[in-house]
Amino acid sequence: MTELNIPRTDLDSQEFLELRQATDKISSFLGQRLRDHLSTLRPLFIPRKLLGTYIKSASQQETHGSDKAFAELQESFSALCESPFQLPRKLQPPLPAISNVLECTPLQYELTIDGSDAKAITITSPTRFIVSYQSECPLDRLRGMLSGKEARQTEDMRQAIICHLSLVLLLEHFPNLKTLLEDLRYQVDIYKLPDLGNLPAVMISTPLSTFLPPDKFITEVTQLSGIPAFQEIVSRDAIDNMPDLLQQQLRNPAG
Repeated sequence: MTELNIPRTDLDSQEFLELRQATDKISSFLGQRLRDHLSTLRPLFIPRKLLGTYIKSASQQETHGSDKAFAELQESFSALCESPFQLPRKLQPPLPAISNVLECTPLQYELTIDGSDAKAITITSPTRFIVSYQSECPLDRLRGMLSGKEARQTEDMRQAIICHLSLVLLLEHFPNLKTLLEDLRYQVDIYKLPDLGNLPAVMISTPLSTFLPPDKFITEVTQLSGIPAFQEIVSRDAIDNMPDLLQQQLRNPAG
């Protein structure tokens, strides 16, 4: 499981405005690029390749390794379904059909700034995306159900968790898919979503370095905007210094 290590860098208001505008453009480009790639690769990510007859499908052909994959899915689901989701532990096959449409959502996490009026700021990453099989319950809706902002829909919550866990397992069982994504200059990690009971999820990143300014600067910006949200900033030299995996492999082909 990967951890986020975001460096802190001082900057003034003018630098912030310039880098924020550039970051917005880069983030928009990266998000569309990833969605286009996931759409093209969609036929390679068929859930039935992993779970076979354990999910509903037009094809009822047995799939090698599906027994093991379903047992792993059941184990992962049981480990987190009760807290905080309050769902029954047992999965009853065949599971509802899983769409092989892949959706990506910018990674968001909370930053707590200490002080007399300590509060949590929602930070959005411009270069990291959570990827899952599409379901009726995307991350924002799942979070809303847990927080009480939206009525709980048990089946939708259950299916959303299964969609995330199934994609994690697919990449573990078919590592060449991860290699293919890495050849497209993505970094693929499994990230535990802390506000969702450490739900394991696939995180796909473009290896551009980002940073956050000091807490005081973030506080001032969020107070001015009135919105407790901030975005990581892409470093000025991030594009020039972006690592090239193929280049590294060619320099050390036996490594």
